[in-house]
Amino acid sequence: MKLSDDDFTLFGLPQRFAIERAALDERWRALQAEVHPDRHATQGTAAQRVAAQWSMRINEAHRRLRDPLARAAALCELRGARVDAERNTAMPAAFLQQQLAWREALEDAADVQAVRTIEDDVAAQERLMLGDLERLLDSDEREPAAAAAQVRALMFVARFREDIERRVDTLEQ
Repeated sequence: MKLSDDDFTLFGLPQRFAIERAALDERWRALQAEVHPDRHATQGTAAQRVAAQWSMRINEAHRRLRDPLARAAALCELRGARVDAERNTAMPAAFLQQQLAWREALEDAADVQAVRTIEDDVAAQERLMLGDLERLLDSDEREPAAAAAQVRALMFVARFREDIERRVDTLEQ
């Protein structure tokens, strides 16, 4: 193991979008047991400092691999397609129209039930998009550039889901 290994290599996992959460968590626990600073307490401060670096690196990798969007972004980058969401906000027209319709519906929602109906629609669409993302990343005909665009779109959906929760909080007050 090297600190510079990609997250998948660090965890001994194949570079795939579809990963088994239980296997990921089990590997995280095993890695943490190996490197935890308390385990190196008798080896001096330098060894503890190195162990702390490893522990942080393993925790960061675990956080990224657990998060579907972060995991997908990492795969895109490993395959030469940067997500670059801060600078690349181009989206297909149909997706932008859907976003606009959702936002208008959210603004017009008069009660929590109406917002929850929108939330259900968004969640269903998100599941479909995640399925498409898995196909783009894990199939034999991988399409990392298209996958990067899908990650950017899913980031928009994630932000919209946060807006939904804020709207629910406002209506419940």
